[in-house]
Amino acid sequence: MFKTFKKGGIHPAENKITVGKGIVDLPLSEVVTIPVTQHIGARSKIVVEQGEQLRVGQVLAEGEGFVSSNIHSSVSGKVSKIDKFTDASGYKRMAIQIEVEGDEWIESIDRSETLKTECNLEQQDIIKKVHESGIVGMGGATFPTHVKLTLPRGERAEHLIVNGVECEPYLTSDHALMLEKGAENG
Repeated sequence: MFKTFKKGGIHPAENKITVGKGIVDLPLSEVVTIPVTQHIGARSKIVVEQGEQLRVGQVLAEGEGFVSSNIHSSVSGKVSKIDKFTDASGYKRMAIQIEVEGDEWIESIDRSETLKTECNLEQQDIIKKVHESGIVGMGGATFPTHVKLTLPRGERAEHLIVNGVECEPYLTSDHALMLEKGAENG
């Protein structure tokens, strides 16, 4: 049952059935399909081929426009198909299907247990790393983060605002992530 208010908005019942539950590691699927369109802006250009062996973190598609992002593999394995697949929104979109094999990672990913808490990079170097990493927002538009970090010439950011509010009424994943891994992500 929805409630409406004179000043607008719809406020559905909370129904957060996973509130208070911890993060759970799920087993990997045998086949993973990674969409090439994972952000607002121009579709990224596919840079892998069918049959190619991949490692976790390897670039699958490069963002060619300013409002575009790199797409990386979240698994290791072999590219079994590059084609249009039906995505979560019900539309057919280009994607890369990978048959999962092993747990091989690219060398540049730091997998150590030590948390790095200092950064001595200049602003442009940070933006470049964010862009290369393919970091995008978690909202519906998945807006590329490097665009958000690029300030107009002569401007300077004085504050960073982190929005930890769930974007949907039933979600609790952001809350759980902040509770369990806040030091790693903060």
